Parts: sequence; structure tokens; C-alpha cells
Amino acid sequence: MKLATAPHAPFDGGRLTERIRAWGRELGFQRVGFADADLSAAEQEHLAWLAKGYHGDMDYMTRHGSKRTRPAELVPGTVSVISAAMNYWLGPDLQGEALLAQPERAFISRYALGRDYHKLVRKRLQQLARRIEA
Repeated sequence: MKLATAPHAPFDGGRLTERIRAWGRELGFQRVGFADADLSAAEQEHLAWLAKGYHGDMDYMTRHGSKRTRPAELVPGTVSVISAAMNYWLGPDLQGEALLAQPERAFISRYALGRDYHKLVRKRLQQLARRIEA
């Protein structure tokens, strides 16, 4: 989803960030933070990290060129980056160790038991973006 950048009436930045945090909590995010969109100080380190192959098989890390370190190239007019975190851990499995001790059983990773968190987080982020746009 690309957000349109249009002039708005003057606003209270502190009040807006608190509203965005509240909306994020309503959507299930445990954390919502804000950062300056100027990532130039980290750009060379990011490129070196990629050049060393530290991203492994995560080829998506190299796509889109400089848009990862220059957010305004992705969405023109960007001045801030909003980060949101959602915990998908289901909690401790009290029977886990006892079950793992049974060699005749097969197991599925716990994170694979729930909904695909990529889809879940994307949907919630889109909902948050729509609230911000309104």
C-alpha cells in the first residue's frame, strides 16, 4: 500500500504519535515506534553487511536497491518511519520436553501451527496505514 502524501492542516505531532501507538495496540501490536527517515548514517554499513553475504538466502534483502536505506525513494515525501512489533509466540508448551522425548512422534514447529504471521502482520499494518491516512 502506498500512502498518498498531501498537505494537511497543522497538527500536534506528539498527539498524533500517541494516537498511532493506540491504534497499533488496538490492532495487536505490542510496540509501535518512530524514527527519522534519514538512514544515511547506516547506509554504508548496510551495504557492507549485504556484500559480506550476511543476509544468507534472504534474497529480498538485496531487492529494490537503495529503497531500504532511503525510504523517500519508496514513498516520496517520507519524513518518518513507523515500526511495529507483534509477538507471535504462543507461550510456553509445558508438555514440549516430554513430547520431544518420544522418538516415534513427528513434530511441527510451533510458529507453523498458527496463521501465517507474514499475512497477519501485513493485514494489520494495512489497517494501521488506513487509519493514519484518514
